[in-house]
Order: sequence, then structure tokens, then C-alpha cells
Amino acid sequence: MLRLLLGGLLAWSACSLVGKDPPEKPAAFQVLVFSRTEGYRHNSIPDGIAAIQELGVAHGFQVTATEDPGYFHPDSLTQFAVVVFLNTTGDVLDSLQQEAFQAYIRRGGGFVGIHAASDTEYGWPWYGRLVGTYFKSHPRIQEAVVRVVDQAHPSTQALPASWTRTDEWYNFRENPRVNGVQVLAVLDESTYEGGQMGEDHPISWYHLYDGGRAWYTAMGHTAQSYAEPLFRQHLVGGILWAAGRAR
Repeated sequence: MLRLLLGGLLAWSACSLVGKDPPEKPAAFQVLVFSRTEGYRHNSIPDGIAAIQELGVAHGFQVTATEDPGYFHPDSLTQFAVVVFLNTTGDVLDSLQQEAFQAYIRRGGGFVGIHAASDTEYGWPWYGRLVGTYFKSHPRIQEAVVRVVDQAHPSTQALPASWTRTDEWYNFRENPRVNGVQVLAVLDESTYEGGQMGEDHPISWYHLYDGGRAWYTAMGHTAQSYAEPLFRQHLVGGILWAAGRAR
């Protein structure tokens, strides 16, 4: 009799679970994607947000996308492992928000800058050193060859040593190496028109800065960039490294 009762109970339990979705795993960490513009606005911003959200689903992190600088408050920033500046331009934070962001980085926060993040906050030297340098100019959108010089980093390990792609190629006010960055990839200026930095033209880099982790790529102007598998691998590797989830 006891055996029959136990068998029935097990059968009921199995049936009751049929059609039930497994519980969702909690996000490994949270990412804030900030895309406020006070200058030129990139049409690719929605594509960039969608790509990062898709990468979050695939890699287990949660994405909050906003243009509200009110998120730059100590109580808000503490929940995020990484803050992404996605094609921001101009002065996007006031002095109190700048202080909150500095404190966030100094507590070990992560920063990812994409393309026009270097065309942001020209009057805030701390931010310029966080990014690595500031934007100066660019030629027309065209194809060029990116030379990957560090294939050990998670943002470049999936990339070919010679990577041909189309984008808007930035020239910078100064070489970011002067601010102590580790260069991941450089542009081969012999493969396109309008380069102004010579043989050493960094286009992607990372560094430890003021207690935090900062990663930047000057690629990502075009909407098509965010559909490119290799560029998405480049991007998610930078996010994971900035979050301290990859070495």
C-alpha cells in the first residue's frame, strides 16, 4: 500500500512539472549603457543598445539603457559593474554627476567607451585620461585594415591579426600611450585615406585607471558595425574585462 502511495505521489509530481519553465538564472552582473548626446548624434545608437542587450542575454549580464544623467548618483551607480558610454558627445554630466562617476571608478568600477565616447567632456581632464585621449578629426567612412597587436586580451582573442572592415576612423589629439594605456589594435594608415597619426595609430586599448578598469574602442560609428560578429566579439570582450569577468 505504501509503495502504491509513493508511486502515485511521484507520478503526480512529475506531471505537475510538465510545461513549467525552469527558473531564470539571476544576471551575473549589471551594465549601464549611457548614450546622452549634447553634440553630434549617431544614428547607430539604437543598434548599439540592441547589440549590447543581445550580448547580455547571451553572456548573462543585465543591461539598463538610458540617456538620463540622473543615474550618475552614488546610490544608482553601485548596482552596476560596468558603465558604457555609447557614442556620447559633448558635456553630458554636471559637476555632481562627475564626482559620483569618479567615486564609482575609484571604488573599482568598470568603464567601456565606444567610438564617440572620446568626443565627450573635453573640459574634464580626468575623463580624458580615463578614455585615454580625445577625438580630433576623421576622414570619410571607408574600408581600412586594423592590425591586432595583442591577441591575448578577451576583446581581441577572436579577431584576426589583420582585420579589414569599414568604419569612421578617428584621429586623436594625442597618442593614448602617453596616458599609459595598453594598446590592443592599431590602424594601418597605408590602407585608407585621411590618417594623421603615422605608423602608430591606436584604435582600441585598455588600462587600469584610478582604481577602476577602462576599455575603449574607436570603432562603432556605423549601424552595420553592431551586426558584425567580430565587432560584437570585440565589444563583449571589452565589457567582460571591464566587469572583471575575464582576464
